[in-house]
Amino acid sequence: MFSLTVRRHFMIAHSLPRESFGPAQGLHGATFVAEVSFRRVELNQDAVVIDIGAAGELLQQVLDQLNYKNLDELPEFAGQLTTTEVLARYIAERLAEKLPDAAAIAGLDVVLRENPDAWAGYSLELPGPSQV
Repeated sequence: MFSLTVRRHFMIAHSLPRESFGPAQGLHGATFVAEVSFRRVELNQDAVVIDIGAAGELLQQVLDQLNYKNLDELPEFAGQLTTTEVLARYIAERLAEKLPDAAAIAGLDVVLRENPDAWAGYSLELPGPSQV
C-alpha cells in the first residue's frame, strides 16, 4: 500500500457543553495541524498516489470551510459535539467527496494534532479499485 501525506493548519472556536470536558465546556479556541494520508494499492500512470499539490489544495479547500469559524454556529455540526475525533471524520468525508480519482484511492487517514503531545484521528476506507 502506498501513501502520500500532506498537512495544513486551521483555527476554530467551539464549546463542548458536557461536564466531562471541564473548562472546555465554554467557548474556546483551538489550533489544529491536520495531516491527511491518501492511500492507494498501486501508483497511478504518473507513478504517484495523488499529485502532492492537488492533495494539499483539496485539504485546504475543506479546511477553508472551518478556518476561523465558530463550529457551534455551523449547521453541519448542529446537535453534535465537535470533538477532535468528530472533526477528523468530517474532514475525511469531505475530502472523499472531492477526490478527482476516488475510484483508485483505497483510503484516507486524518490526524488532527492539537499540540505535539495530543492528537486524534479517523481512517476512512474507500471502495478503491474494483477487484475483478
